[in-house]
Amino acid sequence: MRAVVTRVKSASVTIDGKVKGSIEQGFLILLGVKTGDTEAEAIKLADKITGLRVFEDSDGKMNRGLLDVNGKLLIISQFTLYGNCKKGRRPEFLSAARPETAIPLYELFISECRRLGFEAETGEFGADMQVFSQNDGPMTLILDTEAL
Repeated sequence: MRAVVTRVKSASVTIDGKVKGSIEQGFLILLGVKTGDTEAEAIKLADKITGLRVFEDSDGKMNRGLLDVNGKLLIISQFTLYGNCKKGRRPEFLSAARPETAIPLYELFISECRRLGFEAETGEFGADMQVFSQNDGPMTLILDTEAL
């Protein structure tokens, strides 16, 4: 699994002109699932992300976590994180998991974040979504379960 995690002041996702999910301070998470990913990886990635300490303390150091700032999550499925651009100019997405594999792992990731005590808003798997964010910093990290 691969996640792009952006610290935000606010973020929202709109589908067909209607807001589906919206948060204030927290993380916008773009989540990609690849072929061969497992439930254990989804659980580990949720734990890692929700435990990140990337919010500034009173000294301006990144020592505070989501719990410390009452942060929320906006989690968006993003198969294009597994786009391969090595050949030609059009990416191929053969590494991205098929929906029958990706949806349960995406949903497990969301459930695990909630089980850990975090409010999580979501987009809709496979929908045409418009994602808006007011980045904070900016501060963006890429986490890949292959490297955890």
